[in-house]
Amino acid sequence: MMTTTVRRTGIAVAAAAALMSVAACGGPDASTADDGGRSGGGARGTDAVAALRLVQKETGGAQSATVEGTTVMGSAMSMRQSGAIDWSDGITGALTITYTGGTMGDALKQSGGDGSMQARYLKDEYYANMGDAFAANVGGKHWIRYGYADLSELAGASGEVMKEQMQNSTPQQGVNALLASGDVEKVGQEDVRGVATTHYSGTVDVAELTAKTSALDAGQLAAFKKQLSGLGITTETVDIWVDKDNLLVKKTEKGETKTGALNSTVFYSDYGTEVRVEKPAAADTVDFKDILGRQQGGTAGAS
Repeated sequence: MMTTTVRRTGIAVAAAAALMSVAACGGPDASTADDGGRSGGGARGTDAVAALRLVQKETGGAQSATVEGTTVMGSAMSMRQSGAIDWSDGITGALTITYTGGTMGDALKQSGGDGSMQARYLKDEYYANMGDAFAANVGGKHWIRYGYADLSELAGASGEVMKEQMQNSTPQQGVNALLASGDVEKVGQEDVRGVATTHYSGTVDVAELTAKTSALDAGQLAAFKKQLSGLGITTETVDIWVDKDNLLVKKTEKGETKTGALNSTVFYSDYGTEVRVEKPAAADTVDFKDILGRQQGGTAGAS
């Protein structure tokens, strides 16, 4: 049964993708990166940059919001997520994640799940409830704990980037990424779910942005760029829609990977909502590292 268990722990890692899609592409310090004077003039320049700095301030200061979105990562995964997140002191929140397709979603359903799971995010860790079929293989425990430091250690340079983003990314990081890229354009006025908004768009070089905003050393950056190349990831197009109060209403990220298109869309509402998140009961939780230890101990071949 351990092969099923390990496969489903891999699926739970996608809970990280769910949080990062509702937060954003960009590290904790993207807001301070210089655009290098590349923004140009007119709507594709200082006016857009000044407007986005207001969005950066107001959205960041709101500290919490309700979120709803969809994420597609080529043939690997498609999912929808909804819940609420708080970024007043790191990222905390709770999301319901439903896999709608891809190899991860198929594996989850084949393993006895219904395609959905609950995820809880705390400052240094997150938890994924994998359901009854998973619990039957790990002593009745439904939740897997993932420590961000552990993920960083296991995944190398990409894990370190994930750790930084999971601990520090907030909804305004999409704005920060556009500012850091030096490539931002005011597209125009549009309605989003009945809300009047201003639409901005730009292109982000993922490796370049990471080099500007992360704490990775030269060796880690080289390793991360190699991992990105292996995945076929180069640039992303980021679009944001903001309301009259300079609050983010919608964000999309689009790019290409070796398994197909990356496409993420998130809607934000109810800024300032109260978010309460508790750790699952210890008696109902297994640590991801413990499961890996069992696998490496020779039990992974059990059927």
